[in-house]
Amino acid sequence: MPNYDFFQHKKCEYFPCHKGADPETFSCIFCYCPLYALGENCGGSFTYTKDGIKDCSRCLRPHRRENYNAICEKMSGILELARKKE
Repeated sequence: MPNYDFFQHKKCEYFPCHKGADPETFSCIFCYCPLYALGENCGGSFTYTKDGIKDCSRCLRPHRRENYNAICEKMSGILELARKKE
Protein backbone atom coordinates (compact mmCIF):
# COMPACT_ATOMS: atom_id res chain seq x y z
CA MET A 1 0.00 0.00 0.00
CA PRO A 2 1.44 3.41 -0.91
CA ASN A 3 2.18 5.98 1.78
CA TYR A 4 1.36 9.14 -0.19
CA ASP A 5 -2.42 8.62 0.04
CA PHE A 6 -2.69 8.99 3.83
CA PHE A 7 -1.42 11.54 6.35
CA GLN A 8 -2.32 12.37 9.94
CA HIS A 9 -1.45 15.40 12.00
CA LYS A 10 -2.46 14.17 15.43
CA LYS A 11 -0.93 17.19 17.17
CA CYS A 12 -3.32 19.51 15.34
CA GLU A 13 -5.65 21.16 17.83
CA TYR A 14 -8.60 20.24 15.61
CA PHE A 15 -7.72 16.56 15.01
CA PRO A 16 -9.97 14.95 13.97
CA CYS A 17 -11.89 17.95 12.71
CA HIS A 18 -15.16 16.09 12.09
CA LYS A 19 -17.28 14.90 15.01
CA GLY A 20 -17.70 11.14 15.13
CA ALA A 21 -14.71 10.45 12.87
CA ASP A 22 -12.48 7.51 13.77
CA PRO A 23 -9.13 9.08 14.74
CA GLU A 24 -7.24 5.93 13.72
CA THR A 25 -8.43 6.03 10.10
CA PHE A 26 -8.88 9.80 9.67
CA SER A 27 -6.64 11.25 6.94
CA CYS A 28 -5.62 14.90 6.94
CA ILE A 29 -4.14 14.80 3.43
CA PHE A 30 -7.02 16.88 2.10
CA CYS A 31 -7.37 19.11 5.15
CA TYR A 32 -9.25 21.61 3.01
CA CYS A 33 -11.28 19.65 0.50
CA PRO A 34 -10.16 20.45 -3.04
CA LEU A 35 -13.63 19.53 -4.30
CA TYR A 36 -15.47 22.25 -2.37
CA ALA A 37 -15.55 24.50 -5.43
CA LEU A 38 -17.41 21.85 -7.42
CA GLY A 39 -20.51 22.62 -5.39
CA GLU A 40 -23.20 19.97 -5.85
CA ASN A 41 -20.87 17.94 -8.10
CA CYS A 42 -18.28 17.21 -5.42
CA GLY A 43 -19.69 13.77 -4.63
CA GLY A 44 -19.62 14.26 -0.88
CA SER A 45 -22.39 14.46 1.69
CA PHE A 46 -23.06 18.10 2.46
CA THR A 47 -25.91 20.51 3.10
CA TYR A 48 -26.41 24.18 2.49
CA THR A 49 -26.97 26.62 5.33
CA LYS A 50 -29.95 28.96 5.25
CA ASP A 51 -27.55 31.56 3.86
CA GLY A 52 -26.61 29.31 0.93
CA ILE A 53 -23.15 28.36 2.22
CA LYS A 54 -21.98 24.81 1.62
CA ASP A 55 -21.62 22.95 4.94
CA CYS A 56 -19.30 19.95 4.70
CA SER A 57 -18.94 19.35 8.44
CA ARG A 58 -20.59 15.90 8.19
CA CYS A 59 -18.64 14.79 5.11
CA LEU A 60 -15.77 12.38 5.56
CA ARG A 61 -15.17 11.61 1.87
CA PRO A 62 -11.79 13.43 1.59
CA HIS A 63 -10.68 12.02 4.94
CA ARG A 64 -10.90 8.35 3.99
CA ARG A 65 -7.82 6.74 2.51
CA GLU A 66 -9.87 4.67 0.05
CA ASN A 67 -11.20 7.88 -1.56
CA TYR A 68 -7.78 9.34 -2.41
CA ASN A 69 -7.83 8.25 -6.08
CA ALA A 70 -11.45 9.34 -6.59
CA ILE A 71 -10.60 12.81 -5.25
CA CYS A 72 -7.58 13.05 -7.57
CA GLU A 73 -9.70 11.99 -10.56
CA LYS A 74 -12.05 14.93 -9.95
CA MET A 75 -9.21 17.45 -10.04
CA SER A 76 -9.74 18.01 -13.77
CA GLY A 77 -13.05 19.67 -12.83
CA ILE A 78 -11.22 21.98 -10.43
CA LEU A 79 -8.66 22.86 -13.08
CA GLU A 80 -11.45 23.67 -15.51
CA LEU A 81 -12.97 26.10 -13.00
CA ALA A 82 -9.60 27.82 -12.60
CA ARG A 83 -8.79 27.95 -16.31
CA LYS A 84 -8.78 31.43 -17.81
CA LYS A 85 -11.60 31.85 -20.29
CA GLU A 86 -10.73 33.81 -23.41
